[in-house]
Amino acid sequence: MKDVSINGFQEMMESQLSVQNANLLIGIFQEKIRKNKMVGFIKWAGGKKQLLKQFKPYFPKKINRYFEVFIGGGAVLFYIIKTYKPKYIFISDINEELINCYNVIKEDVEELIKLLKEYKKKHNKEVYYEVRAEDPKLLSNTSRAGRFIYLNKTCFNGLYRVNSKGGFNVPIGSYKAPSIVMEKELREISKLLKGVKIKVMSFENIIKIAKKGDFIYFDPPYYPIKKGKSFTTYTKGNFLEKEQEQLKDVFSKLDKKGCNIMLSNSDTKFIKDLYEDYNINFVQANRMINCDGNGRGKINEVVVTNYKIKETQNKL
Repeated sequence: MKDVSINGFQEMMESQLSVQNANLLIGIFQEKIRKNKMVGFIKWAGGKKQLLKQFKPYFPKKINRYFEVFIGGGAVLFYIIKTYKPKYIFISDINEELINCYNVIKEDVEELIKLLKEYKKKHNKEVYYEVRAEDPKLLSNTSRAGRFIYLNKTCFNGLYRVNSKGGFNVPIGSYKAPSIVMEKELREISKLLKGVKIKVMSFENIIKIAKKGDFIYFDPPYYPIKKGKSFTTYTKGNFLEKEQEQLKDVFSKLDKKGCNIMLSNSDTKFIKDLYEDYNINFVQANRMINCDGNGRGKINEVVVTNYKIKETQNKL
């Protein structure tokens, strides 16, 4: 240090402190990002992870009891849990494979991770079609969940599609290194699901359990923008005009009960006419999963609420 002047030494120390302070700030910022990062364990057509920032103004200020009856990939669920910490949470779907997967992640995540590691080791085209051909009803719940995630992560475009008999029928995708095992995410989701009630249930049954003041989010299979061009086969049944009208009837009954309701759907005349008595807002989504490459890009979606959004909040 003998060749360093007093001023030079002071400048050097200030420089080092500046670097340390900068690194500290970066560390704090990265930790904040890590804590708030939205988790997920499957690819899901119409997933809402990309829309959470746009959704934020539409959520109620406080959520004590939360219900989601078309659970899908769970992006909104995990956001609500992390942000609002509701006292009571209920999720459901009629897709038995999906609901079983949520239950296994909640109750048996370590065994599930072990199974997924085995799938990762032996993954190839032959194995994919052997696993796809299995009857999930003959498997244990954990094996069934492992199969579900494995197929989801390795199938074409991450689609979940079944035929009229309920059999998964998507061909293998061309991935060099599919993310079959997501240990950190699965463990975090397992913790988030503690205390969450998970059930196989059709959407209309929500009327029996929801109470005044509850927040309910509906994310049903979207009404087709063009006939024959929409993906609605998450289960062996379709979800078209009749089903959309039934859902609107449920929406109206919950509204009369005094529940706070939010619903996502396609920006179509049919949907806007159906919910014309409620508040209709718009968000922009990227189509991430589509068999037709020309069909990918930004598209409007509607967000319907039975409660008003402040003018300043509504400007996205």
